[in-house]
Amino acid sequence: MKIFFNNSCSICRSEINVYKKQGIKQLEWIDITNNKGAERDTQKTNKDLLRRLHVKSEGKVYSGAKAFIILWNRMPKFKLLGKILSLPIIFHIFSLLYEMAAFFLYLKNRKQLKN
Repeated sequence: MKIFFNNSCSICRSEINVYKKQGIKQLEWIDITNNKGAERDTQKTNKDLLRRLHVKSEGKVYSGAKAFIILWNRMPKFKLLGKILSLPIIFHIFSLLYEMAAFFLYLKNRKQLKN
């Protein structure tokens, strides 16, 4: 499974580093910063990649809150969190909160986009 994240965002990097410390070999961490290969692999633009976390699993690309659920379900220490946050009503709330946080992080990091 590939996880596409913004390593140049200090908040994003800090969170991903927590996940990396789990040492799960089946997870491939890919920094999207100026990464044309990530754009090709996900079929997403640099702007799309910068806007949300993306996960590619079994040939399909997932974004945002759904990507986090898929990631957490592969990590023993986060599996319970993934199960709780994937419950229908809770997922809806989680997804809205994620989108708000992602929007502000995007605003913070959008200078990375090439015009």
